[in-house]
Amino acid sequence: MTDIVYFEDLAVGDEWHSEARQINEAEVSSFAHLTGDFDPLHMDESFAERTPFRKRIAHGVLGLAMLAGLGSENPRVETVALVGIEDWKFHHPIYFGDTVYAQNTIIALAGNGRRRGRVTWHRQLINQDDCVVQEGTMITLVASRAGSHYPDLQSTSSESGQG
Repeated sequence: MTDIVYFEDLAVGDEWHSEARQINEAEVSSFAHLTGDFDPLHMDESFAERTPFRKRIAHGVLGLAMLAGLGSENPRVETVALVGIEDWKFHHPIYFGDTVYAQNTIIALAGNGRRRGRVTWHRQLINQDDCVVQEGTMITLVASRAGSHYPDLQSTSSESGQG
């Protein structure tokens, strides 16, 4: 298991790559059932063949969710909350069978009290051809060593606009 990283351990410019993961039909189908998004572009081969993509593609938001998951272990940061996603771009489709990985780079750090800090990440989802299929900025609150047991989560909720 990877060591947990706290706010104090991070520096602007730090970069990590996740393990790779293949996108398969079962995952796309499960995502469609979970979200209720059964668009034929994702579910119907004969429909998808008539689109510019020429075959079915995964949901764009599934790629975003996978990026969040892949990035959560590389590095294994003591995240308190995701508080923002900015300037997200969907550059290319994700096809069934594509293998993707996450690249996470810290672009800004700011204190946010004694117990946590605000981390701004540039995150990219990259496929097996080294093509960036999605990218953007994610902002998280990360616990400091003093706040690593999540005390005072009520203030975290209100800070993130979720309270």
